[in-house]
This record gives sequence, structure tokens and C-alpha cells, in this order.
Amino acid sequence: MLPIQQNISQKSRRSQVIQITILVVTGLLSISIINAPISIRSGLIPQSIGDVAAQDIQSPRSINYESQVLTDQAKQQARLNVPPVYLPSNPAIKRQQLEKLRVNLLFITQVRQDPYASREQQVSDLSNMKDLKLNNATIVKILDMNDSRWQAIVSESENVLEVIFRSTIRESNVEEYKNGLPSLVDAGFLQSSAEIVAEVTRQFVVPNSEYSTELTDQARQEAEETVQPVIRKYVVGQIIIRYGQVIRAEDLEALQTIGLVNPGISLNNVISSSAMVLILMLFIAMYSVRRQSSPMDQSRSLLLIAITFIFFLVLGRLIIPYRTVIPFIFPTAAFALTLATAFSIETGLIFAFMLSILLPHGLPGSLEMTIFYLVGSFVGVLVLGRGRNLAAFFRASMAMSMANSLVIVAYHLSDPVTDWVGIATLLGASVINGLASASFTLILQFIFSQTLGITTAMQLLDLSRPDHPLLQFMLRNAPGSYQHSLQVANLAEQATEAINADSLLVRVGAQYHDVGKAKNPLFFIENQIKGNPNPHEEMDPSTSAQLIIKHVPDGIALARQYRLPPRLHDFIHEHHGTLLASYQYNRAVNLKGNDESMVDKTPFQYPGPCPRSRETAILMLADGCEARARAELPKDEEGLRLLVKKVIDKCMSEGQLDNTRLTLNDLVKIADSFTSTLLGVYHQRIIYPEIPAKPNSIGGITEKVKRKKKTDASTPDPTLL
Repeated sequence: MLPIQQNISQKSRRSQVIQITILVVTGLLSISIINAPISIRSGLIPQSIGDVAAQDIQSPRSINYESQVLTDQAKQQARLNVPPVYLPSNPAIKRQQLEKLRVNLLFITQVRQDPYASREQQVSDLSNMKDLKLNNATIVKILDMNDSRWQAIVSESENVLEVIFRSTIRESNVEEYKNGLPSLVDAGFLQSSAEIVAEVTRQFVVPNSEYSTELTDQARQEAEETVQPVIRKYVVGQIIIRYGQVIRAEDLEALQTIGLVNPGISLNNVISSSAMVLILMLFIAMYSVRRQSSPMDQSRSLLLIAITFIFFLVLGRLIIPYRTVIPFIFPTAAFALTLATAFSIETGLIFAFMLSILLPHGLPGSLEMTIFYLVGSFVGVLVLGRGRNLAAFFRASMAMSMANSLVIVAYHLSDPVTDWVGIATLLGASVINGLASASFTLILQFIFSQTLGITTAMQLLDLSRPDHPLLQFMLRNAPGSYQHSLQVANLAEQATEAINADSLLVRVGAQYHDVGKAKNPLFFIENQIKGNPNPHEEMDPSTSAQLIIKHVPDGIALARQYRLPPRLHDFIHEHHGTLLASYQYNRAVNLKGNDESMVDKTPFQYPGPCPRSRETAILMLADGCEARARAELPKDEEGLRLLVKKVIDKCMSEGQLDNTRLTLNDLVKIADSFTSTLLGVYHQRIIYPEIPAKPNSIGGITEKVKRKKKTDASTPDPTLL
């Protein structure tokens, strides 16, 4: 027994290593997914100024920050609000311009008084003055007027220019002063003379107050220094940018500050998500250790659960973040419902807890979304159960819709931010969530059953129908084996319920476990007609054994032909494990003088493998107990109990139950269940006394019975039992 125990220990350690590896890899993937760019939908986040927002963008956390963009804009506005600073009026400019005016007026006087210059020469000289540009009409008027009038114009021009320079003239208003010159000319002047004064004077009006770059910059710098930093504040879930909004500089700055544009890996976020994942993984590990049996005990089941979990996590983190209504539509509960129907209600609840926490982790409104997903998943699983019919899925969808709606009311009815339209929208999303979760579960069930070998309750119920083609084939060709399978199914189902295993799976597996016998039914005792010779009596024991053992590969061939789920293949493969065809082996030993060393066990041994689950192990035990009880027909309960004990002890001693995780307590419950069920099947029956037939007995049944008894007195009529 020591090598067997060592082998069991090695397999157990190997299985534990695989399971721990799956949990660790799943945890690392979860951390990566939560912190990956897909989790903040970076592809839909505007990346530059001028982009248009493709969705409402919410703040994932509360934040206060100094907006450099808005602060710079405020400083720029403060600079613009400071007017240019000019120096005081410069008297030198006034003197300089008056001197230029006098020089030019003196030159005109000299040209007028030149006796030797012709009219053309005078016009030419006056047209070519450097500082004073006069048109020909004005020149002609000046040359034609008398001296007294001209002197009056000269005197008035100097007076007007001197008055103009009393004001502060800047570059910005110099034209204003030029345009106001006519109003400064003495009202006693003729219109023509006043126009000449204005035309001559305006050309010498220049700014007498210069712009000071230094003083202006100083004033603007002082204005900037008075500007306080602009602080922007966002709370969790607050809309940063509305759908369709054109991105401004301050909007892009907000997205960058919060980390939504080209997000890097935040150490704080990684630590936060890692802590949450670690807590949940430890919870799952402790649950697995405390439970005597769960789907996580099998590496294949745990791997499937992990893949499904990652699928939902990736899909959710692609769709949910920074949406308003879609998170309430996403069918998170479908994950829990799928596990509940594929494995157990408890499994669905445990992993729903994990997904409901991690899916919205670190997103706006994560607490509300966690409660929303958790309540919906729990209610859906508890109402659905194992999902044995479509009505159960409909009830679950309605229950989830109601539970989701109550969560919405609880969180939003007292929220002053959410109006009635928003509440109505979320309630509609809650109803859609319930329907979508149930519908998605049906789709996943079909996909998993067809591609991954998962057997669901609805699929098993369909396979258990008596009109299934393969069961009909078995019933027609091997009716005795068919009846034997039904007896074993009843026996195994009761025992499975006693240890809280999958009773429906066991029942259906038992119905199909001997289907291979339908290919050669007459080689099996239950299908042989009483009184006919047994074909095995004339055969070599090894050949006889091979014909018996062949019903296992024949059953697998039929299971594949009729497309039975892979999980049911296990019941066909494992229901004999690696046991010997004992009747043929004992015959071979007898032929060799009872010397077992002279007989090779290989031709007499079933190909296996040994049962690898509690369900297939129960089928093996039920099959053996039913066959022996039918052969030995024990007379009382003590005999039945001893028979059951012998079958179980034999399987244990030959290592057939080593990979099933059946405990001694389980085996005690199984033995009690077998005994109780077999006692009801093989109880003693009384022989009813014959009742003389009346002369007018309908159909003459009694007379027919008497004639049949005379024909075959050795075979009792079942109608009399």
C-alpha cells in the first residue's frame, strides 16, 4: 500500500501546484487588466486641443489641482487690462516742432518776396519743401494773397501749434488732435485762411508723450503678481467633458492631470488593485481549503472558471469605465449564473462576489456599482438554482431586474443631482440588465457545452429523456442493460444526494454508462434469454474478457456518434476503472490449477482510467453493488449491508477511489444510501393466492393464466407476483 499512498500524495501535490499556479496567474492578469489603458478607455479620450469628445467623460476620483492653463490665462488678462504707460509731455518736442514751423513759414515768406523768381519757380520751390507738403491749390492761394493776410496766417499757425502742444499728445490720439485743429483757429479768419492754417499746422503735430516700455512692463508684472492661482476641483463621477464638446486647453489639462490622457502606470493604483486582488484570492483559497469538495478541487474546472472570469473582467473594463448608463446594462450576473448552472449555486455566489468587487474597482461610483452587481448576481443565482428549464431563467431575469431597480432607488432617489428622467433611465437599464444576464447565460451555456465540454442542467435533462435516440437504441438492442442502467441510476442518484454531489449528472451518466453493451447485447447476462446457452462458456477466458471489456470503447464510440457531452464520456470510461473482469479471470486461474502466477492479468483488466470525480466513483460503486445484489439476492438488511461493504472495500483496496476526494464519512453515507435503496428494490414479496374465476369473467384472464402455468410451470408469471 505504501507505493500507492506515495503515488496519491504526488498526484495531490501536483494538483495543488497547478491550482495555486492558476490562482496566481489569474490574480496577476486581474491586476494588469485593472491598470491597463483599456480600463480607462484611452482610445475614446481626446488627446489634443480641438478634438471632439466621443462620450461623456467622468472623473475617476476626487481631485484638487492648480490649473496652470487657467492661471496663465488670468495673468494674461491682467496684463491686457493694464493700459500702456507714457512719459510726461516733453517740452523739447514742442520747441522743436515750433521751430520747424517757423523755418518753413519763413521760407514761404522769402519765396513770396523773391522779385526775381517766376511764378513757376515759386510754385516749384514751395512744392519741394522737406517738412511741409502743400498741394498746388494751397500754394497758389498763398502766393496770391497779400502780405498782411499771409502774416496773419503765419502768426495764427504758430499760436495754434503752441496751443496743441499744451495737451498730452500720444501716438494713439495724434490723429484726434490733428482732426481738431480747425476748431482752434480764430473764428475771425476766413474759411480759406483757416483751412490753410489747419493744413500747415497739422503736419507739425507729433506725440509729445512717448510710450515707456519699461514702465508698462513693470505695471503689467505687478498686475500679474496680484493674480491668485486658479484651483480646479472635481469629485468622483463628476462630468469633466460632455459628449460632442470641443476640447479646450483647460479641458486637456484636466484630463492629463487626472491621468486620462496617455496614462502611465500609477504606483498607487497598482498597489491598491494588488491589495484588493490579494484579499480576494486568499478568500478563494480559504474557501477551497475549508470545503471538502468544490469545482476548484479539479484543475480543469478551476482553469475554466479562471478563463471565464478573465473574459468578463476584460469585457467589462472595455465597456464600463466612464459611461453613465451602460454600466447598469452590462450583464455581470451572467458570470455567476453560468457558474451556478455549470457547477453549483455556491460556486456562482463565491465568484460573483469576486467579480462584482474587481470589475468597478477604481472607477467612478465603484461602491454603487459593486452593490448593484453583487445584489443582482446573488438574487439571480438563488432564484435560478441549477437552471433546469427556461421558466427558471425567466424568473431569475425578473428577480434580477427587480433587485437592480431597488438598488437604483436606494442610491439615487435621495440624490439631488439625479432627476426623475435620470432615475427612469437607470431603472430601464436595470430591467435590461436582468434580461440580458439571463439571455447571455443561455448563450454561454450553449457555447461551453459545445466547445468546452461543460454539462448544464438543461442539457442533462434533455439527455435523460427516454426518447433520446441513443437510449432508444439501447432499449431496443439491450433491454436488460437498459433496465440495469435505470436501477443503477436510481441507486447512484440517492447516494449522490446524500453527500451533496451532482445528482442529476450522476443519474444521466448512469443511464449511458453501459450503452456500449447495445452493440453486442447477447454477450451480457442481463440480455440473455433464460435457458439459452451462455456464449462465454465455450470461449477462451481472455477472449471472453475482451468481449466484455469491449463495451467500454464501444460505448465511447456511440457517445461520440450521438454527440454526448465529454463529461458523460467520463462515466463510460471510468465506471469499471482498472478493475479485472473477475468472472473470466477466475475461470482462467481455475484452468491453470488455481495458480495466479500463470495468468497474465492484462487481457482481463479494464482500460480505465480510475474514477477522477466523486460522481464517477459513486457510479462505479453503484454498478458493482447492483450487479452483486441482483446475482446474490441477499435475504435481509444485514446481508445487503455486508454486500455493499465488500464492494466498497474492494474498490478502495485496489486504489480505484484514490483520485476522487471521497472521504470516509462520504463512503459511510454512500453505503447507508445503497443499503436503503437496495432494500426497497430486493425486498421479499408475498405470493398472492389464486382467486377462482367467475363464469362471466371478462376476458377469461384466470383461464389464460392457468393455461400458461401448465405450459411453463418453471417460469412464474410476473402478473402473479
